Amino acid sequence: MRAVVYTESGDSSVLELVEREPAEPGPGEVRVRIVRAGINPTDWKFRAGGMGELAFPEIVPGQDGAGVVDAVGPGVTGFAVGDRVWTMLAQHTRPGGTAQEQVVLPTANVTALPDATSYDVGASLGVPAVTAHRALTTSEDGPTRLAPGALAGRTVLVAGGAGAVGNAAIQLARWAGATVVSTVSSTEKGDLATAAGAHHVVNYRDGDTVASIRALAPDGVDLVVEVAPAQNLALDVQVIKPRGTIAIYANNGGDEVNLSVRATFSTNARFQWVLLYTVGEAALRSAAEDITAALVDGAYGVGEDRGLPVHHHPLERTADAHAAVEGGAVGKVLIDVADD
Repeated sequence: MRAVVYTESGDSSVLELVEREPAEPGPGEVRVRIVRAGINPTDWKFRAGGMGELAFPEIVPGQDGAGVVDAVGPGVTGFAVGDRVWTMLAQHTRPGGTAQEQVVLPTANVTALPDATSYDVGASLGVPAVTAHRALTTSEDGPTRLAPGALAGRTVLVAGGAGAVGNAAIQLARWAGATVVSTVSSTEKGDLATAAGAHHVVNYRDGDTVASIRALAPDGVDLVVEVAPAQNLALDVQVIKPRGTIAIYANNGGDEVNLSVRATFSTNARFQWVLLYTVGEAALRSAAEDITAALVDGAYGVGEDRGLPVHHHPLERTADAHAAVEGGAVGKVLIDVADD
């Protein structure tokens, strides 16, 4: 089988296409024939050495993918050869990710993909959708699971609604019944956030952002899904409702945060840090189940009409796919590993 590997940290040129024998699944594992693989910022950050030394001598990148089960290990129940599935955290604690034709994974990292859901959508879930789910379900007064009506009567502010996680948060929050406000940096990105389902869009480069958000939510927002805390937390504190939650999942715009203690503690707000690698199995499984329910309802998708343009690259051009994500491509970058 073909696989993309790297054996040293560096830019995308360290990625190499090689031939490898497919591994056999062990107890509690399945082997998935990958049709489509998704690229996330964590993939290039791991490859570039931004997460520390390489955990394995040779690594196949890729946390997210979608495909078909083609082998089942001993003791596996709930999956059979021929099942369509999507993956999460495929390369977290293992050397082999989704940028290869076949990958062996524990069943905990695999979820059934509804028949009506494309492989493009399946490969776009994983990191973005599960991160968004976690951000939306950790509030003091909010739900721990998402379903239609779970966020009814609540206002969610999504920073960066044109990004992959922002797009997922908008779609899931809208499905769960929230009123969704999104901040963006341009008219074009505002159009994407609107296509994702945002009820209101605020261009933070145009006018008083706090006033604009407060005009939409006079009592404050219940929840903020935050991508750039170094830049935005001062604003978030001004628009959060008492006992609201600011869920932070990335460090775009800087690693350090300065806050006024007085202005912050007066909100009684919760700061929730979100990183998938340590959220625990229960949170991952809840997210997988709820996201799949949204797929069945037709409430989640990718493409221009869903506010997330899709960019395809063949497996042999995985380096180009990494470079596109590292360069800030707007939309979802996917690798075409095999025909549908």
